[in-house]
Amino acid sequence: MKARIVAISDTHEQHGQIRVPEGDILVCAGDITINGKPAAVAEFNAWFAAQPHRHKLLIAGNHDFLFEKDSDYARSLISSGIIYLENSACEIMGLKFWGSPVTPWFFDWAFNKQRGVEIRRFWDEIPSDTDVLVTHGPPFGILDQNARGENTGCEELRYALERVKPRLHIFGHIHEGYGIAEQDEMTLVNACQLDYKYRLVNEPLVVTLEI
Repeated sequence: MKARIVAISDTHEQHGQIRVPEGDILVCAGDITINGKPAAVAEFNAWFAAQPHRHKLLIAGNHDFLFEKDSDYARSLISSGIIYLENSACEIMGLKFWGSPVTPWFFDWAFNKQRGVEIRRFWDEIPSDTDVLVTHGPPFGILDQNARGENTGCEELRYALERVKPRLHIFGHIHEGYGIAEQDEMTLVNACQLDYKYRLVNEPLVVTLEI
């Protein structure tokens, strides 16, 4: 049996223009809004909930301030058929997922943590039997280069990957890093829909896992 996982991220309120492929599980790795306004969260939720995929999973991103500032209110805007993860886990179709919105500190965005010890404690929570890891940001050195060619991913997350070795890691955040990479029997997906100029240019990415 196989699970067809469709990955999107960094839609920034342009979700209505995305053509989403068919699949079993639709995963969004955050930044559904521009600045986390409740109306924008509700609008994305309506669109996401209407997608035909049997299972839908969502995490927040660094632009989605409402989920950090008023978590209860933000979660109340998410339909019951959508799984929202925030440093937490779930199981779908026999696959174990773990999701987090946390990213290394950049200016003063939502869910920012200092590199090193502070952010490491979040990655230490990732269960060792995780099949699919969903984080907003990339690990250091993998699909994480910005427009200046700098690697901006999280070093501590990279170490966590080496420990956990999930079958699939879905993320976004660095728009220029869009694409799929294979490393150490892991599939890594930067699913950013927008480029660094916030133009909708990328297609959702699809990965099929045996279950």
